[in-house]
Amino acid sequence: MANKKPNRIKTISEFHRFRGLPLPEHPLISVIDYASIKHSDENNSISWVLDFYAISLKKSSHTKFRYGYQHCDFDGGSLFFMAPNQVFRVEVNKDHMSVKSGWLLLIHPEFIWGTALAKTIKQYDFFSYAINEALFLSPKEESILNHIIQNIQQEYLSSIDKFSKQIISTHIENLLSYSERFYNRQFITREKANHQILERLEKLLTDYFNGDDIVIKGLPSVQFVSEELNVSQSYLGSLLRVLTGQNTQQHIHEKLIEKAKEKLSTTNLTISEIAYELGFEHSQSFSKLFKSKTQLSPLEFRQSFN
Repeated sequence: MANKKPNRIKTISEFHRFRGLPLPEHPLISVIDYASIKHSDENNSISWVLDFYAISLKKSSHTKFRYGYQHCDFDGGSLFFMAPNQVFRVEVNKDHMSVKSGWLLLIHPEFIWGTALAKTIKQYDFFSYAINEALFLSPKEESILNHIIQNIQQEYLSSIDKFSKQIISTHIENLLSYSERFYNRQFITREKANHQILERLEKLLTDYFNGDDIVIKGLPSVQFVSEELNVSQSYLGSLLRVLTGQNTQQHIHEKLIEKAKEKLSTTNLTISEIAYELGFEHSQSFSKLFKSKTQLSPLEFRQSFN
């Protein structure tokens, strides 16, 4: 059976009604206690497209989340992020309902208009991470974020004045900055899983550059690599920058230059032939990239071996 069209929710008030909650205290920002959310008796799955940001810390079992094509089971406290216009799906097993805890912070873009956060919020890569790339928090980290959420809630529940928006925006910036720090910690501490991704990336690129696909399909794209590794482009780039100092495109180019050096030093192929075998339509593009990475032209590199 075809998937139902996702529910598009344009306002935070509409989200509250959809989830059986009282109207929000503020129309453009809301902190929701997960324990207060009601599940429909008719549907065991819900798909949303939100017109606002959502940041969620949830502890629950027997609930599966789908974000894009990825599934993730949440049996502990995990933090994940959604930007406007992303599809989010919740699948609830009503035969094994459990007590949920945690919070959901909703932020309409209109709330942060005119603040520094309006420009910087789009710079956080984790808003593009898949659900299975959520942030797993230690108890100490969870406590820090819970305290920030309490400050946000207390501020918008107080009398709104001309300082309120800036104060709340600053709290949100703090939450995002801490989240970025904790993600960097996760990249390092979840060493086995992340190193497996690096090993798979190395094998993927080696096989690609040693095979026929590169001549037929050209250079591998960041999208192709991330899909083959089953991770989002943003998460893979962030992981590589933390662990290696390079992004995904730089890793692809590094493998390309490594293969080009091999061909230049061990074969009699012309520069044009090598460029073609490495997926370039024009040898000038290959030569330009090679020199930008090695400070030598392909010909100069070859001559250095003679």
